[in-house]
Amino acid sequence: TMADALMASASAWSSPQALADHEVGRLLDSMDRLYRSDASYGEVEMIVTTPNWTRRLEMEMWTQGLDRVFIRINSPKKDAGAATLRDHREMWNYFPKIDKVMKIPPSMMMGAWMGSDFTNDDIVKENTLRDDFDAAMLESDDPAVHMLELIPKEETPSVWGRIVLTLRKDDLLPVEETYYDEKGRPARVMRFSETRTFGSRTVPSRMTIESLSKPGHITTVRYVSATFDEPVDESIFTLRNLRRRR
Repeated sequence: TMADALMASASAWSSPQALADHEVGRLLDSMDRLYRSDASYGEVEMIVTTPNWTRRLEMEMWTQGLDRVFIRINSPKKDAGAATLRDHREMWNYFPKIDKVMKIPPSMMMGAWMGSDFTNDDIVKENTLRDDFDAAMLESDDPAVHMLELIPKEETPSVWGRIVLTLRKDDLLPVEETYYDEKGRPARVMRFSETRTFGSRTVPSRMTIESLSKPGHITTVRYVSATFDEPVDESIFTLRNLRRRR
């Protein structure tokens, strides 16, 4: 009966550890689904800054569930038409200058995407936090935030030794993620800002990654517009679409 089910669930959460595990799982699910939905479309601006140069990319991005992503660069002119497709565990880049589709092997997932401080993995989010990391709550000096420590599971391919994630308690939106290398040194920090509402979804519209190992290397991604949970055409997520000229 429903009463039995409620009693069983109540006893399951009666230990502090079970409650903590449940809360950690809830926070990870919230992060995994933050920018993902059954389907989404966004117009995105990326600014890559180094000590020597700055470049600005305009792109469109489509997603379907947690497994499919398609990105096409529209400007600047020299990069226009370049595209990235991820379908489940496989990923490809298309370079119009040489008219070549190149498959990204798993060993390259941590490589830089389009010369930015984002990795291929950041862009296509191959990892879901819930599946690929062991997580535990950390004590925080700030009572308004949750802090989580994420350690890659043994079978998770990752260059990070750990990630520390900070989320606001009131709306579970992320504040920042600090990535540590395998020797425990902070390697980069991602900050989330400019909370905006797109349709029924409220998200940080700006993400900034700053390299802590290469001073002056900063990449900012900003959602100019976005729609969530509206159907997108299946044909977008195909190798044929990678080569399509606008």
